[in-house]
This record gives sequence, C-alpha cells and structure tokens, in this order.
Amino acid sequence: MHTTILGDGHLGWAVASAAGDRGERTPVLGRPIGGRHDPAALAGADVLVDASRGDAVLANVSAGIDAGVGRFVLAATGWAEDRDAVEAALRAAGAAAVTAASFSLGVALFSRLVERAAELFGAVEGFDPYLVEWHRRGKLDRPSGTALELGRRLSARLPDDPTSDELEVVSIRAGSSPGMHLVGFDAAGETIELRLTARDRTAYATGILAAVDWLGRAPRTPGLHPFDAVVDELLASPALAA
Repeated sequence: MHTTILGDGHLGWAVASAAGDRGERTPVLGRPIGGRHDPAALAGADVLVDASRGDAVLANVSAGIDAGVGRFVLAATGWAEDRDAVEAALRAAGAAAVTAASFSLGVALFSRLVERAAELFGAVEGFDPYLVEWHRRGKLDRPSGTALELGRRLSARLPDDPTSDELEVVSIRAGSSPGMHLVGFDAAGETIELRLTARDRTAYATGILAAVDWLGRAPRTPGLHPFDAVVDELLASPALAA
C-alpha cells in the first residue's frame, strides 16, 4: 500500500522515518494554503495518516475521500467537536479510519493496567485516585487526549461515590518532554503510582504503522475504529508485531 502523511511536524516526520526503516517511501505534506489539500495531490494514496492538527482533520478526511482514499489513520488530537461529521463522511464514502488519543502501544497496554488498578483500588476504602500529565511547553491541548482517555477509563471503573469530587487531573506544560502520564492512588499510609514516560515519538510512529497494516490486512467496516482493535489483533497474533 502507498501511504501519504499529512502534517510535517515532529510526529509526521517520525512516522516517515519509521516507514523508511521498513523500506517504504511516504510523502509528507505540510499544511496547505487555504487549509484544505487539493485532492489531486493525494491521488494514488491507499492510506492517509493525519498527523496534523485537530482543526484540520475534517478537511483532510474530506480531501482524502474526494481523492478516492478509503483508509485513514487519524493521529491528530483535539478534533472531538468534528467527530460526528468525520464519521458521517467516512460512512458515506465506505471508508474506514483508526483513531486514538495516542497510538503508542505502551499507552494502549498502560490504559488496560489503569483499568485493572481502578477496579482493585476502587474495591477498597481509603484510596483516592489522581492523574498527572506532562508535555512540552508548546502542546496546545490541556489536558492531553491521552490524559482524557486515561481519566475516562479510570473513572468508569471506580465505584460511584456521591461524596467525592471529580477525578483530580493536573496538566504540566514545560520544557520539551514528549509525554509523561502518572496515575496514582493515595491512602493515609501509602501511595501507589503507575507511570508511563515517552522518550521520543518513535513509540507513536510504531503504533501508527501498526494501524496502517491493520487497515490493509482485511476490509474494515466503514467508519471510525478504536486503536484497541489493532492492539487486540496484535495480542492475539504476536508474530504480527515482530
């Protein structure tokens, strides 16, 4: 399959580098004048990887569909307001997309650990959950999409407690950290913490290419698919990840 990357920032080039390590040439296109790519520039692509910005996702998907692209990996964050419109466009065109707050395989597995931890600590009185995330100074969304997803999974598995406040989430924007997420449970006599620290964007690029491969292995139902579906297939067939 031929893959084209939309977004010439750090993530877009990380995906291109990872694809190059596999012997693949992937064009990287920056933000076009006027905010919408010319469909002619996307012709011949089997998969579009959107590593741009949240406010460009809907226009990028629309341009890709007009170019005849049927597979998308939506790696930008901050487009929740356009989610319904993106899904409607995909379904109408018979196209499929994989989306996630983070395409890191480590984050995907970490999220499952957080869910299990919430079930365990939620069954015992006295443990108060919290979440801290730290990203580079220039990251726009606060909290990050990953933090929001971790918070959603955490809250969904904690028992309802009408006397408690909402989950405490702290966002730090400083320096050049590509991403750190910490989930903790604090009690009077002890604190338990689960931490995931990204060293660079290669982890996200690896997951994005896994999503590209997943889309190419079999026809997928039109619409949006969670990255969890890709992870489930990798866990069921470890050879696929090799």
